[in-house]
Amino acid sequence: MTGTPFGKMPDGQGVECFTLANASGVEVRTINYGCTLVSIRVPDRNGEMADVILGCDTLEHYMANRSYLGAVCGRYANRIAEGRFVLDGKSYELATNNGVNHLHGGRKGFDKYVWSAAPYDGAGGAGVVYSHTSPDGDESYPGTVRARVTYTLSDRNELAIEYHATTDKPTVINLTNHAYFNLAGQGNGQIIDHEILINADHFTPVGETQIPLGDIAPVAGTPFDFRRATRVGARISDGHIQIQRGRGYDHNYVLNKKGNELSHAARLVEPKSGRVMDVHTTEPGMQFYSGNYLDGSIIGKGGKPCTARMALCLETQHFPDTPNKPHFPSAVLRPGQEFRSRTVYAFGVL
Repeated sequence: MTGTPFGKMPDGQGVECFTLANASGVEVRTINYGCTLVSIRVPDRNGEMADVILGCDTLEHYMANRSYLGAVCGRYANRIAEGRFVLDGKSYELATNNGVNHLHGGRKGFDKYVWSAAPYDGAGGAGVVYSHTSPDGDESYPGTVRARVTYTLSDRNELAIEYHATTDKPTVINLTNHAYFNLAGQGNGQIIDHEILINADHFTPVGETQIPLGDIAPVAGTPFDFRRATRVGARISDGHIQIQRGRGYDHNYVLNKKGNELSHAARLVEPKSGRVMDVHTTEPGMQFYSGNYLDGSIIGKGGKPCTARMALCLETQHFPDTPNKPHFPSAVLRPGQEFRSRTVYAFGVL
């Protein structure tokens, strides 16, 4: 594992890039600006390596990035309706940075901070631990939150992301990584021919501003049924109202699981290269986003614009708008409690 300079913030603060590599030649690069995954290089069935996530070549491009490429999102990942919630009888007003709603922590969420970094090399693989303290009132959230995100690359070609947080006042928290995957290699066409399996019998339908309506709906008989491996593009232009509202897929899946155990959430396959990615998580939900809003305004690696559906996201999470949906799994964190979450992206070939 190595660390190298990646640029400087406007105030002169340095940003570092840490490279994790294993015995198989798999390589993961991540920077401490937003705990951002910059690249993941994995082999195809012929041993040819390719970078399978979208990203940028410079810190300046990451700072201008409005699509959260590879970043950790918080304090609350995904949307909160109208930027409002009530906790213990007290109302909180957050920034509305996604139309009328609050998205991914607000105007300056966790993705826009330089985190402290501590590399390590342990029995489970090489890794880096990122730490950040979010003060009471940050983006109008209550409580001082101390957050930690750990990336570990194993010799089994597994990238594990572990999230941890504590607070000194009751608050809400929901952390995820917003990596955009294309297993053919970043910049190599769209993801509509990828095949995906999602281990979920239900999803949370959304209203016109993509806030969950509150019901837990079956996927059976809808374009959202991926319980068997299906081409991403097979029904992406279906006339279903939920497809129209998301411009494709941008929905939370209610994963089939019991409790907080690490369990299988999804499998993604790119048939031509043979690359496979399995997702395991302790989280109750996963946002499947098919990159519908990428519009070419972000310049990606190699100078390639990031355009619609050239990558997809599988964001393990608590459900969107949970602070306003008491029947959803709780995202409340109280003093003396610990927020813990683990997601593993396992790479292989057919």
